Amino acid sequence: MEQTIAQAIKKRFDVDTPVQVSRPDPAFGDYATNVALQLAGQLGQSPRDIAEAIAEELRQSGDFSEVTVAGPGFINLRVAARRLQNSLNDSWHDHFGANQDGNGKTVVVEYPSPNMAKPYSVGHLRPANQGWAARRLMEESGWNVITDNHLGDSGTPLGIWIVGFRRFSSDEALERDGVYELGRVYIQTKQALKEEAEAGKSELADEVQQWLLKFEQQDAEALAYSQRFNTLSLNHIHHVMDRLHISTDHELGEAFFAPKGKQAVETLLASGVAIKNEDGSVIVPLDEFGIDVPLLVQKSNGATLYATTDLATILYREENWHPDRVIHAVGAEQQFYFTQLFAMAKKLGVMTEMIHLWFGVIDQLNDDGTREKMSSRKGVVLMEELLDQAEARAHQVVEDRDVSDEDVKKIALGAIKFSDFTSDRRTNILFDWNSIFALTGFSGPYVQYAAVRVNKILSEHGAGQANVDGYDYEAEKAILAKLLEYPTVVKGAANELEPHRIAQYLYELAREMNRYYEVTPVATGDVSDTQKQARLGVLARVSQIFSHGLSILGIEIPYSM
Repeated sequence: MEQTIAQAIKKRFDVDTPVQVSRPDPAFGDYATNVALQLAGQLGQSPRDIAEAIAEELRQSGDFSEVTVAGPGFINLRVAARRLQNSLNDSWHDHFGANQDGNGKTVVVEYPSPNMAKPYSVGHLRPANQGWAARRLMEESGWNVITDNHLGDSGTPLGIWIVGFRRFSSDEALERDGVYELGRVYIQTKQALKEEAEAGKSELADEVQQWLLKFEQQDAEALAYSQRFNTLSLNHIHHVMDRLHISTDHELGEAFFAPKGKQAVETLLASGVAIKNEDGSVIVPLDEFGIDVPLLVQKSNGATLYATTDLATILYREENWHPDRVIHAVGAEQQFYFTQLFAMAKKLGVMTEMIHLWFGVIDQLNDDGTREKMSSRKGVVLMEELLDQAEARAHQVVEDRDVSDEDVKKIALGAIKFSDFTSDRRTNILFDWNSIFALTGFSGPYVQYAAVRVNKILSEHGAGQANVDGYDYEAEKAILAKLLEYPTVVKGAANELEPHRIAQYLYELAREMNRYYEVTPVATGDVSDTQKQARLGVLARVSQIFSHGLSILGIEIPYSM
């Protein structure tokens, strides 16, 4: 479509220009473009005159059944359904929607990066979902993708867990409750630290710092605690990731990079990039990037921070993976920190494109109708509890139908994941069980059901033929036009790292299919074999798009629901 219009412009005005088309109200046409308005300044003519000239060229091309000009210079186009079908045949391949913008370049995608030694929380649902979608979008764009689960297995929390375990827990409790006991201990210790600080004391806080230093100095007892907690935590994290159906290639956590971070800080000091303050702390000034607050890379007592290990992480990836791009799937609250971190990388001469893939928080409704960040005070905060409740609700949705436990899990996980993509990632999302599991409206089950329905028709009647001579495809025109949009949607989602575009598209496709079924019999009733084969052929492509699009979002299609 765009290419045909561009060729008409080239022929009439000898100008090369990019063309974009939109889908107007069906009353005006199948497609519309405002390219004449864009050319007005360049050509020194009125947009209306330019539009009329382009329209005349398009009428002569024979590709459109109707070409009209509206307003100051909008061109509306109607296309024969057969033309849309031919365009689809010309552009279709096994991974319809994929492109090669990455051209074999390497990207590192970092997700979900939970903290160790406490239960996997709902707070890491969005890093998991958004990170996985970023991975898939990069894969579909021709990038060589490396994924890394940057575990929070070092730093201040480790000291808190050691002190808390020694004071408030036991081997028996840890053996019985595992990572959930460590989660309880962490909360209790944090409360004790808060009360201590309010009383003007620091005994517990000092003990936390002592254990951190012991760990950094490779003290045997501190290392043993770390290993013990990490083993419990990693088993738990892997179990939850399995339930979420996400994985990564690597799991290089903060503990791996802590010694390397110390060495990197010394290198920065020697090169003059970093400055040591009088109290012994080390900072990297970032004034040349318009950032007044320097980045602290080492505490006054010599202890490491997130910036220390992140510095080592950047250098390690540069040396070992040579990425062209790095994507960090981390929440919006860390925006300023990543601005500092990326500025420091530039100061070190790192040319890799670094992206903070940030997103809002998960809100829930209070009893009075107001919204607030999801917390344990108001309901589910542990990921396994969330998934368990989701599966229970999915069972309720399909209780009167013959649906396997495996399919119930797909429905539950699909509902949870899809809810993350119902709006731009930069906005907070509202977690509401009723809307998440709605079988009508913008939800995962609605899209999954549309895919299941298509697949059921195909399993009963076959996949038809991709192209049937003698069939005009007028009944399928809206579907064909929707299918032709998919490559552009995927490309836009990849370029902007906005997977919600995929979710929106799949919802619109599902809605289009429901409209289609209302007026068009596919393979039953008074349907000729020509009609049947053509319509099944279109449904086969719809099925492929549902599968491909949902896979980008990390969602599977059930067999039945």
